Amino acid sequence: MAFMNGWSIGGADAAQRSALRTDLESCGYFPALVEDAVLLAVGEEEVLTFVVHHEPTFNRDEIRRHLTILVLTPTRLIVGHTDEQPSEGTHGMTSAATSTESINLEAINTVALTRVIMQPEGYRPGGDAAEAWLSVSWGAMRRIDLEPAACADPNCEADHGLTGAMVPDDLIVRMSAAADGAERVAKLVNFTTTLQRATGRGTAAIRAGH
Repeated sequence: MAFMNGWSIGGADAAQRSALRTDLESCGYFPALVEDAVLLAVGEEEVLTFVVHHEPTFNRDEIRRHLTILVLTPTRLIVGHTDEQPSEGTHGMTSAATSTESINLEAINTVALTRVIMQPEGYRPGGDAAEAWLSVSWGAMRRIDLEPAACADPNCEADHGLTGAMVPDDLIVRMSAAADGAERVAKLVNFTTTLQRATGRGTAAIRAGH
């Protein structure tokens, strides 16, 4: 039995947490900070599976890094985000903002998996995807899509105001073999299918390409 973040763990859970640490260290993006933040949220629960997405972005002459980590426990989905903050002041000290959100599995509305398959005519079950993305909706945030309202009269030129629909603002994690590597794409697919089974609300889609 081992002790991590103040909790006693063992067996498969210890192996998953060790794999999580190794994955974060391979990204090289504040691994101790990210690990501490997500395991504080996990607490004593078992880590069933996880996925890590490191996404650098370019802002003029600066590189901003963002890391998303998703951890599945028997009862919750833990979503962690860590962002590198720009240096401020004369000392040029860097900082990072990290946040975690805990979602009860029963609160998740949909879990969608989309895969892009190259040369689909030769596809075999279990084959690699060129791209994959996970979309999760749990109703935490919603956005309103507005458009001009109209009436049934095609000749009417009156102003009927606006009409809109309130739709969920989903969490989307997208990876490609070219940018992230085939192994990470496969891990995202496996994580998504596991989450679909855990919530019982999954939908899957495949998009073929050449």
